[in-house]
Amino acid sequence: MVGVKSVPSPAISADERSHEVDHPSSLVAHFGADEPLPLDCGIDLSPFQIAYQTYGELNADRSNAILICHALTGDQHVFNVHPVTGKSGWWDTLVGPGRPLDPQRYFIICANVIGGCMGSTGPASINPATGKVWGLDFPVITIPDMVRAQAMLIDRLGIDTLFAVVGGSMGGMQVLQWTAAYPGRVFSALAIACSTRHSAQNIAFHELGRQAVMADPDWHNGGYADQGIHPHRGLAVARMAAHITYLSDAALHRKFGRRMQDRELPTFSFDADFQVESYLRYQGSSFVERFDANSYLYLTRAMDYFDIAADHGGVLAKAFAGIQTRFCVVSFTSDWLFPTSESRALVHALNASSARVSFAEIETDRGHDAFLLDVPEFFDISRAFLQSAGKARGLTSKDG
Repeated sequence: MVGVKSVPSPAISADERSHEVDHPSSLVAHFGADEPLPLDCGIDLSPFQIAYQTYGELNADRSNAILICHALTGDQHVFNVHPVTGKSGWWDTLVGPGRPLDPQRYFIICANVIGGCMGSTGPASINPATGKVWGLDFPVITIPDMVRAQAMLIDRLGIDTLFAVVGGSMGGMQVLQWTAAYPGRVFSALAIACSTRHSAQNIAFHELGRQAVMADPDWHNGGYADQGIHPHRGLAVARMAAHITYLSDAALHRKFGRRMQDRELPTFSFDADFQVESYLRYQGSSFVERFDANSYLYLTRAMDYFDIAADHGGVLAKAFAGIQTRFCVVSFTSDWLFPTSESRALVHALNASSARVSFAEIETDRGHDAFLLDVPEFFDISRAFLQSAGKARGLTSKDG
């Protein structure tokens, strides 16, 4: 008989995960019925909340604030121990004392996006009108909606202009949306491994992931919370498929090749014979411990809808017309999810709008995830850009 081994159930209980959804282990900004969030779908969301973390201190003239925008599966815990997984912050390669984003120099803010599942209002949150989990009753959100909510948070914090907005992947999309929607509020922008719109290929990969989630019998048309279960198998498969797109063929070959997992010969079964299979299964099973399936559907859809040029008559340069923001655009040679060609298109549009822009294509075989890893050239470029912007901003050496 041929053996089959499925993705295991998560070790973290649903109660542990759901606690962070409405009662996060971070700062929370509450917005009542008198402060609704207007959504692109035509609905005003209220009440709602935004969960966020801050690091460092805001200087006297409030000029050293940096907003970090997280990627699809990130959250606000950019530089602290994650309350669910116990792991260190997801960007502690770039954020920290002596790092390019140094909390001893800057006041760093990172908020969980609207639609997320780590404390900001989303499909996993309780709908105050019903007392039940929102599920698919939650309105579909967009990247502009996320940024609109972040702007309300920045207002709440009493900050008029952000020294910098920084992010990679979906976070980079938010960076670009910030500059297009609030050009006078962003002094500098560091957009990494991203694009001004999602390609057909990326939409296709996201649809594959969504279908994997929705095909799980435990999904229950998005109502799994009412059943006390979670479609962890479908979400794990979605994560496995997506994770492949974050890597490169060279990185997979270097890390795994065709090496066997704890064995010398094939088992002639469907167990994880190869190391790369075991790695993907681990990525899938660990992901479902901290993420909500419906949030995954909503956030991938938000990325798919993103298209800055479409909001400006199809002409990308119009989105940045007359902008004074200083830009640094970074891409990686082995990133096939957001290839360098898309970064160049952005740079050309910025040049056409006479924006101040620098561009760097970093040679690495680490794929799309390179922006999260130890890539010294990326660190050097980020540090130099922020230091140059800091001088132009008039920040002191203590402020940055």
